Amino acid sequence: MESFLDPVPALRSSLVIGCLIASSALAGTAFADDLPYYLEDRGTGVSTSLFGTYVRDGEILVYPFYEYTSNKDQEYAPEDLGFVGTQDYRGKNTEHEALLFVSYGISENVAVEVESALWTTATQHKSPDDPSAAPSEFTESGFGDTQAELRWRWWKETDKKPELWSYFETVFPFQKHRKIIGTQDWELIQGLGLTRGFHFGTLTARASVEYQSDEGKVAFGEYALEYLKRLSPRWRTVLAVEGEEDEVAGIVEIQRQVARNALLKVNNGFGLTSKAPELAPEVGIAFTW
Repeated sequence: MESFLDPVPALRSSLVIGCLIASSALAGTAFADDLPYYLEDRGTGVSTSLFGTYVRDGEILVYPFYEYTSNKDQEYAPEDLGFVGTQDYRGKNTEHEALLFVSYGISENVAVEVESALWTTATQHKSPDDPSAAPSEFTESGFGDTQAELRWRWWKETDKKPELWSYFETVFPFQKHRKIIGTQDWELIQGLGLTRGFHFGTLTARASVEYQSDEGKVAFGEYALEYLKRLSPRWRTVLAVEGEEDEVAGIVEIQRQVARNALLKVNNGFGLTSKAPELAPEVGIAFTW
């Protein structure tokens, strides 16, 4: 079998949804014939934090991408912006980010990854009900969120049991003096996931717990349910629901391989609850070596 780039998310769905994510491609067309049915959609490798994306032993995955987020009902308090007032209000929030994701397969069952918003600009619009001295628009720009993860596969999937994997994530407080971009305090996240391939597609479920140093407590973190399906040697699609607390989003993505080691990805996410962003498109190209 020729060298194969494990999957990466991609192209946008027109009517409802999406969220882009990425990574990995294909070099051969006999993929389905060379792997058991439960690996036909995703191939081999360790799961990354990108939907439907895996990295193999000794493989480097680099994914530069752009993300736009719009939330017409972003919750904020004037004190969050540096003004007097603790009451929560809702106002429009928009964000543009230029990000870079890098992952490396240390071994057959262990991978590391880093994701950073190299440039971010965000604008919080003031609610008409907010009587504080906050301006009608509050904008910040600069270096954004940066996190690193260690991914560990406890055992591989077989025809009798699903794949079990976990991850430990650190979010760095590089923006201590910012108000609406980046992270102001340490965040430590421990997650666990299960992946199971079927003839109709591949299902992945994951959940996490999170420690936030500013509050000094451990809480239930992000969770997701994902469906991955390979449509052809060059096309795949992902359907997912992802949430954290009372923010839940639906995601649809499609990937299109444009070169042996390059995968174009475009997608969009849509809010399923009032506090979730109603629009979150993403576009990028994932490269592997």
